[in-house]
Amino acid sequence: MRPQLVVMVKEPHPGRVKTRLGRDMGLTASAWWFRHQVAALLRRIESPKWETVLAVAPDREGLQSRVWPAHLPRIVQGGGNLGDRMARVFRSAAPGPVCIIGADIPGINRARITEAFQSLGSSDAVFGPAPDGGYWLVGMKRVGPVPVGLFDGVRWSTEHALADSAATMKGLRIGKVATLRDVDTLDDLKRLNDLSR
Repeated sequence: MRPQLVVMVKEPHPGRVKTRLGRDMGLTASAWWFRHQVAALLRRIESPKWETVLAVAPDREGLQSRVWPAHLPRIVQGGGNLGDRMARVFRSAAPGPVCIIGADIPGINRARITEAFQSLGSSDAVFGPAPDGGYWLVGMKRVGPVPVGLFDGVRWSTEHALADSAATMKGLRIGKVATLRDVDTLDDLKRLNDLSR
């Protein structure tokens, strides 16, 4: 059974994705950026070493969407906060290691994903930290049951998100991989452009 890489994606409608970035550059422009960022990300990360799966939202529209590549399998995110949706992915995925990533991190590539799956060789769970206290990746080996209360009480969109998430994985050995920055604001985007020069 191949490991699974699950990419959390939303339909790229103006006002529904990257709204903080949209305040800086316009909602239509931020939705356009997100759509093209996701397309580039998916081209970079597909690999025969793992199965790439899209976790889509909204559920029905995401399953029928023509925006995302048709050859990639899709599952629905379902309702609830980010933790509820990610816990659902971990509980419902086929047996074997699973890593979940966001779609708005330009620095993700095959080498970063490989590093995360390799970390699960010696860890039960793995995080890819972000500089703001959140994370761009979470993975679990899933050799036993997924912890009850996984991601309960996490203070999302704060500097406590990673620490709170790790605290819900009681008794699991947790590894960490490279720190990567997501894009929430125009300053984030400018910083990434400066780094790529």
